[in-house]
Amino acid sequence: MPNGAAAEYAKYACNFYKGCSNSCTYCFNNRWGWGDVPTLRKCFKDEQHALEAFEKELLKNLPELQKHGLLFSFTTDPMLQYITEILTWSAAEMAILKNVPCKILTKCTGWVDDLVEYEKDNREKWKTLCAFGFTLTGHDELEPGASTNIERIKAMKKLHEAGFKTWASIEPIIDAKSSLNMIEKTVSFCDLFKVGLKSGKKYNDDNLIWFMDWAVSFINKNNSKIYFKNSLLQQAGISREELPSNCVTRDYNMFNFNNK
Repeated sequence: MPNGAAAEYAKYACNFYKGCSNSCTYCFNNRWGWGDVPTLRKCFKDEQHALEAFEKELLKNLPELQKHGLLFSFTTDPMLQYITEILTWSAAEMAILKNVPCKILTKCTGWVDDLVEYEKDNREKWKTLCAFGFTLTGHDELEPGASTNIERIKAMKKLHEAGFKTWASIEPIIDAKSSLNMIEKTVSFCDLFKVGLKSGKKYNDDNLIWFMDWAVSFINKNNSKIYFKNSLLQQAGISREELPSNCVTRDYNMFNFNNK
C-alpha cells in the first residue's frame, strides 16, 4: 500500500520490480540506489512465483481492489519491452477479468499498437477497466532511456481514439512552460492530469499560481479533469477548497462517470 506523496496516485499498487532503464535523472530510483537494470523483487523466486503471489493477494483483497483499483507501478516502468511488460500484462489481465480497475503509468510506447489491434472481445474489457497513463515533462534529455515525450503524446492520442481511458502524470514540473506545453498538446485526448513538483525543489509561488491558472484554463477546453498534488498547493499557498470544479480530489475515480 503506497504512502506519502505516492498515495495521491493510488491507494493500492503492484510493484514486481525495482530499478528502471529509463534512467530519468530526477527519479527516486536514483535516491534508493535501485539502478538502471530492473530486477525482480527478492521476495519472488521468479516471474511465475510473482504472478502466483499476485493472484493470491488479488483474491484475498478482491472487494477492496474492485472498489479502489490498482496501479502499475511505483518502483519501475511497468511497460519496459521484453522486461517488465510481460508480467504487467499478465497481472493486469488477471485483475481486469476479476473486475478490478487498473491504471498503468509508463514512459514507453512500443506496446501501444499491439493493444489497439488486440482481439475485439478482450479489448472491450480493457477499455472499460484499464486507464493508460504517460509521464510528460517535456524534457527528453532528462529521460534518456525512455520514449520521447512526443512519442508518448502520439501514443496517448492513438489509445484515446481507439476508445481507451488515458491520463497524464505532469510530474515533476521541471519548468512551468514545458509542463503547460505538455498539457496543451494533450488536453483534447487526456481524461485526467495529475500534477506535482520535483521533490525537494523550491518553486516561485507566483509562478506556481500562474501555472495553475493556465493549466485550469487549458482543461476547460475539454471534459478532462486535473489533480494538483498537496505539495504543489502548499507551495502555492492555495487550499483545495479554493479550486474550480474541474479540479478533483485524490479520491477521484476515472472509472465512474458519475464523479464530480
